Amino acid sequence: MKKYFIVIVFVLFICISNQLMLSVTNGADLPTTIQKEMKVHFINVGQGDSTLIETPNGKTILVDGGPPSAGKKLLDYLKQNGITSIDLLVATHPDIDHIGGLIPVMKQFNIKKILDSGKIYHTETYFDYLQQIKERNIPIEFPKAKSMIAIDSAISLEVLNTFSGFKSRNQSSIVLSLDYKSIDFLLMADVEVKQEKKLLKQFDLQSEILKVAHHGSDTSTSLEYLKEVQPEKAILSYSKDNLYGHPKREIIDSLQQVGATIYSTAKAGDIIVTTDGYDYDVEVSGTGRLVYRSSS
Repeated sequence: MKKYFIVIVFVLFICISNQLMLSVTNGADLPTTIQKEMKVHFINVGQGDSTLIETPNGKTILVDGGPPSAGKKLLDYLKQNGITSIDLLVATHPDIDHIGGLIPVMKQFNIKKILDSGKIYHTETYFDYLQQIKERNIPIEFPKAKSMIAIDSAISLEVLNTFSGFKSRNQSSIVLSLDYKSIDFLLMADVEVKQEKKLLKQFDLQSEILKVAHHGSDTSTSLEYLKEVQPEKAILSYSKDNLYGHPKREIIDSLQQVGATIYSTAKAGDIIVTTDGYDYDVEVSGTGRLVYRSSS
């Protein structure tokens, strides 16, 4: 009797195992795949630029830091978002409204590497920036155009423009193309129309998200250029009370003409674009949200 009981138990075990295997094969109990996300924060630093990138695999990239007056805001923002170190810091060019706010960050955060345009500028802020690099022995690289930056295998990060020859500070800006699967970001720093024309000849610039060059100045962002980029969303970083008239009306008109929805840090505050590589969402901290919405 005991022998028959063992046989019956064995048969039941085989039947149950086969049923479980069938369920798994049919995908009945398989967990859904979690898509890793990338977050790109366009931080409201007043009249300046600062962009924080959190890559899908947890790397942190900080592109510029705004003016010195934005230093405390930038420190608080990084800490509030759980940032404890910066894997890559990018100083697009040496103007005070781009590197001024980086100095407090360099003092308080572990910076693993710096990308710098290589353009020299004889100001106290620039020399303070260099002093922090020296004191903290931070590795620094001066990339060439068309350089691929290896930081996270899930993304593509390419330098499209940087300093060479007799370029001015703005013309020497590091321009970055950031791609995660099907979603592309174009970070234009302060380059001018002359650089845009060269980029048009060298790269496929189509991007869903455009960080508009030079705070919406008329020195950049030609209609010809925008027709090639075809941005769905355009981000403008400037201070509401700036003395330069940013953004220029003709730049807004051109952005509307190509169908872009326009976000401004002056009105929308901090702007966060979250993407799984196939779609994206835009969140803002302010109440104004948009400068203008495209009619298309």
